[in-house]
Amino acid sequence: MKALISDIHSNLEALQAVLADIEQHNVTEIYCLGDIIGYGPNPRECIDLVRQCRLVLLGNHDQGAMFDPDGFNPPAERAIFWTRAQLESPADSRQNKEDRWEFLAERPRVFKENGFLYVHGSARNPLNEYVFPEDIYNQRKMDRIFALVEKYCFQGHTHVPGVFTENPQDDLYQFQSPEDLNYEFKLDARKTLVNVGSVGQPRDGDWRACYVLLDDDALYYRRVEYDIERTIQKIHDIPELDNFLGDRLRDGR
Repeated sequence: MKALISDIHSNLEALQAVLADIEQHNVTEIYCLGDIIGYGPNPRECIDLVRQCRLVLLGNHDQGAMFDPDGFNPPAERAIFWTRAQLESPADSRQNKEDRWEFLAERPRVFKENGFLYVHGSARNPLNEYVFPEDIYNQRKMDRIFALVEKYCFQGHTHVPGVFTENPQDDLYQFQSPEDLNYEFKLDARKTLVNVGSVGQPRDGDWRACYVLLDDDALYYRRVEYDIERTIQKIHDIPELDNFLGDRLRDGR
């Protein structure tokens, strides 16, 4: 069984809670779909923890920390510059700093395995393209993305969990949230996109950390409570991080 996590965004409390939940299941491999850092208060600790994963992809915030952030709004950009400073902290050893930067620099953008595709954004633009639930009405966009998927694609980036499927009979697409699915879905003959949700910053109205367990062709969404107020207080205590980056965690937005 695999655990699929994404969009941790330097939220140590959420990541620790999810890893503890994963330990309660028969998980042999953890795949992380990117955005380890950005927004949150504990970038170094989160990088160190995800290094235990079998696969860690590059996310746009991870790339933004290594290079100039592109297309970020001002609070996100300020958070990236603060994150970069933390990764260069003089309080840390030279070896730790070099190890973390090297780890980020080596992250792939795409991973393919037995008909399964893993990306951060989309099959068309693995790093930056958002695929939102409402995109099921943008047939041209969805046609082009689905054409690049052999069978199943797992992604993050939007922080909105759910399953996109195609219906060859009418050329339309469907999106189902974890609640619509009763938190379970069985992969079938249809091409499918699965957004695994966000560990550190959910945006579907549910503040709890979200990830997916994948057992052969069956997937299960997991929601995990964590010490959200501790994370919020940490963000409030850092002048370079806007308070709303913490406050919005309560609303899952």
